[in-house]
Amino acid sequence: MEKNVTGLFQKAMKKSVFCLLSAVMFILMAQTGVSQDRSLTLPLGPEPYRGKYVTVESGQVYSARSGRPIEFQKMIAEMKKARLIHLGETHDNLEMHDWQLRIIQALYRQSPELAIGLEQVTVDLQPVLDRWVSGELDEESFLREIKWYVTWNFNYNYYKKIFDFARENRIPIFALNAPRNLISKVRLQGYQALTEEERKIIPPLDLENQEHRLLIRTIFESEEIPPQMKGTNLQEMFEALYRAQVAWDETMGKNAVRAAETTGRRVVVLAGSGHMLYGLGLNYRAWKLSRLPQATVIGVQVAEGSRIKVSRGLADYVYGVIERDYPAFPAVNVPLKKVEGLQNLVVAATPQEALAKAAGFQKGDVILSAGGRPAFDLNEFRMIIAGSGWGEEVPLKVLRNGEVLNLTVKMDPELVKRDRKKQ
Repeated sequence: MEKNVTGLFQKAMKKSVFCLLSAVMFILMAQTGVSQDRSLTLPLGPEPYRGKYVTVESGQVYSARSGRPIEFQKMIAEMKKARLIHLGETHDNLEMHDWQLRIIQALYRQSPELAIGLEQVTVDLQPVLDRWVSGELDEESFLREIKWYVTWNFNYNYYKKIFDFARENRIPIFALNAPRNLISKVRLQGYQALTEEERKIIPPLDLENQEHRLLIRTIFESEEIPPQMKGTNLQEMFEALYRAQVAWDETMGKNAVRAAETTGRRVVVLAGSGHMLYGLGLNYRAWKLSRLPQATVIGVQVAEGSRIKVSRGLADYVYGVIERDYPAFPAVNVPLKKVEGLQNLVVAATPQEALAKAAGFQKGDVILSAGGRPAFDLNEFRMIIAGSGWGEEVPLKVLRNGEVLNLTVKMDPELVKRDRKKQ
């Protein structure tokens, strides 16, 4: 496969290293009260829980062991001996991040010997995290040096309270993820293409876990997969995506164990739920490597006034949050690129995302300014856009066919809600 990826797939991956896999993995985060996600009810996880379910509603925590609701403080007490605590998230759900903070605060009160591990930051940026925790950087400098909106690209405000709590209490934060170019290399060419130095970052891949393959294939085969992925060579596409998923999990599991062993602290791992479901992702890789005691907590989205059924094997603890019509913070997805010999950013393709599309961007537009400020860097441009909340506007100047035009990005939630209803 490494030498014969289809032209369509190869072209798509070259345009965006992570967009296709992200689209697939985010399917499992989009539960609604009408259509039950199959990935949440698979016969996977610990043997005693297979074929058994719990019905989840928002605002409540459930124990896999009992199959019933559990008091928050009892859950914390039960996790006391865990050295690795995995907290799964839907990245753009603020309520889930509030739950994560609440759990971190409770664990810190239980014992301040705590550390935090992040999927959201790659290992090459660890020194920036250290400088943040030590108090050397203010928030704006931190976002620039960590290249937040290039490395991660979800609004920082989802995570702000967690970063602030870590800084205030000098809780070490560890980067867990591999640089994107290495994940892309594994996906396109296979693990054997990595150099000796690169293999120090991404450990060997165990691709033979059949239960994990079933989970990822269930997600891959969802009817909501983007149409461009439903062509020929689906098996080759799946294998490429699966390699990338395992590379993420192996790398993050290894780094979480390293953080626990080098510091002697308990480590709270924050990552997308797709990396933790049924104890088959990074948590499985960490356990296989270290046998450290661990616990996994997963958040699931539930339509307001509704309930959903999930497998008791999904995680040690599951909690429900209300599924919102639109995210807490606007996301404006403008595909941008750099052109040789030009300092400015250029729109790489006419946007399809609701807010960017409504603003009137067109392929080939040259960005002159955003919010009244020059933005020659992708991270800087996204920082400016992310600084505005719902109901606000961001003025932009672009050069199109030799003419300077004024565009306005309007943070209108109704545009997003209408766009979601169409999907």
